Amino acid sequence: MTQTPLNPGDSPLVREALNSVVSRETPTAQLPTQTDTGQGAWPRPSKCRVIAVANQKGGVGKTTTSVNIAAALSMNGERVLVVDLDPQGNASTALATEHRGDIPDVYQVLVDDLPMADIVKQVPDMPNLYCAPATIDLAGAEIELVSLVAREARLRRALTAYDALDLDYIIIDCPPSLGLLTVNALVAADEVMIPIQCEYYALEGLGQLLRNVDLIKAHLNPTLRLSTIVLTMYDGRTRLASQVADEVRAHFGDTVLNTVIPRSVRLSEAPSYGQSVMTYDPGSSGAMAYMDAAREIAHRALV
Repeated sequence: MTQTPLNPGDSPLVREALNSVVSRETPTAQLPTQTDTGQGAWPRPSKCRVIAVANQKGGVGKTTTSVNIAAALSMNGERVLVVDLDPQGNASTALATEHRGDIPDVYQVLVDDLPMADIVKQVPDMPNLYCAPATIDLAGAEIELVSLVAREARLRRALTAYDALDLDYIIIDCPPSLGLLTVNALVAADEVMIPIQCEYYALEGLGQLLRNVDLIKAHLNPTLRLSTIVLTMYDGRTRLASQVADEVRAHFGDTVLNTVIPRSVRLSEAPSYGQSVMTYDPGSSGAMAYMDAAREIAHRALV
């Protein structure tokens, strides 16, 4: 089906509505990617970028951001692995990757030294996207890791042993805590991405996370850097959202993406269908925002 033509004078609302109509009539296998629109291929990094998506505050959009940024990158030619490090396994659910019962998962990788290659699965209908799932067993890893040698570097060792030569990105979805699982993610990563909700409590606890990042950089991973802050759940109807966004931009400058992620029902609905919003409703405001955010991330070269 051909896409409805958009006039240059159409408002963003009209463009979104037209795209939404088109997207719901377009089979998933025929979804247009950004490379199909004539804007050119996104740049591939010179080496695999390992990004930990972290914030100890729950409900700020870590998993939603991890899954949809990964999906958007993969739809534009990047090869992406999502490592689900949250015992709730929400990223695995959103990527239609089995993570119940006796399925091998990240727990066995961290505690039993199972090779990462033994648990990685390709995401259905997404040829460039892979997932390392998490089961509820991972909840016990915090305790079991305490007695293990080099407990903070277990994930880094597993990723180093994994053949990631063909990968462009590894995105690690962290749990909402500052425990050993998050520490493992930060030790394994080159970059930290922090989703910040545009709400009153958004900055509460952020200082502790940044201090932990500094400690890990000083003692365990000198190459770690805070590369990206994503403003999520933005509600343009409220003055508070604008104030929070302005405050974050004033403090963190260019680290904050220009794109903000709006509140969107589609973002909440997509995981129940085992999809990212990029395939569930690519014309929705949330999908278009994450596509723009992923484009920004792809064009940000490492210093």
